[in-house]
Amino acid sequence: MRTSYGWPITLAVVMIVLVVTLIVGWVALTVRETEKSAAFWVLLLVGTLFLVLVLVGVVLYLLISIKGIRLNQRQSNFMDSVSHELKSPIASLKLYLQTLARRSVTEQQQANFYRFMLDDVERLDSLINHMLDAARLDQQPVETDIADVELSAVLRSCAETACLRYHLPIETIRLDVTPAILRARPIDIEMVFRNLIDNAIKYGGVEPVVEVDSKFEGDGSVVTHIIDNGRGIPAKLRRKIFGRFVRLGSELERSQSGTGLGLFIVRTLVKRLHGKITVRDRGNQPGTVFEVQLPARQASAEEAKEPSAPPIADPQDAVR
Repeated sequence: MRTSYGWPITLAVVMIVLVVTLIVGWVALTVRETEKSAAFWVLLLVGTLFLVLVLVGVVLYLLISIKGIRLNQRQSNFMDSVSHELKSPIASLKLYLQTLARRSVTEQQQANFYRFMLDDVERLDSLINHMLDAARLDQQPVETDIADVELSAVLRSCAETACLRYHLPIETIRLDVTPAILRARPIDIEMVFRNLIDNAIKYGGVEPVVEVDSKFEGDGSVVTHIIDNGRGIPAKLRRKIFGRFVRLGSELERSQSGTGLGLFIVRTLVKRLHGKITVRDRGNQPGTVFEVQLPARQASAEEAKEPSAPPIADPQDAVR
């Protein structure tokens, strides 16, 4: 989504014209005769109106400037994050390769090095794919890409992939899902729930436990909850986390990887699918609940048996 400069420039030009006109009008009033004719009151009314418009324009321009400053801050935060995400695996790969080239290591050490290097390559691949996903959000899906997607199969696939990525037992994610058919691009549904489930594990407790459930509502929609046992998100920041490049805290202090694009992608895709996403806490328990409501229909017996969600090729394509 590229920044448009047409609106601020147009607003600035209009304000300049209004100020010039206002000055000329007030000068004209001062050189007129002291008698307050009808023209005097007309000019006074027009001048007052122009003054109000200038004040409104100043306020709007101030709001646009503040928004631009915040966007620049988020972009700077994003660059810090991406720089770290690129530098760390590259430095790690360089170290392992130099060790293999200059020293004799055992077969077990070689196997460990290769495994660590593969993890670093997957981390780089995840970062690149995630940035490409964000860039593709501006492209509207074509009708040929739309298909029937069985939600419970997607949720199971995302859960298995997340557990595999973080080397966790499959019991870490507890599923209670209802077969449902969504009309959408399969990749869009996968990206939404891969990001949310990945976040639930990444920002969960010391021993993360994630609950995923889905059920039908009476208005022809399916509601899915992704529940974690982490520290939670303060109420005043729950809308902010869906912004582009937004990551809570300082880049120098955070321990989790990410680019600040994951939840932005989630919100954009859910909105495109005519759905709704909300965030709340778990009441007396620690953690966060992400609720995703999407239009859907109940799956038939045949559709519920057929796995409509293909295996996810890239298990690291979801980061906050």
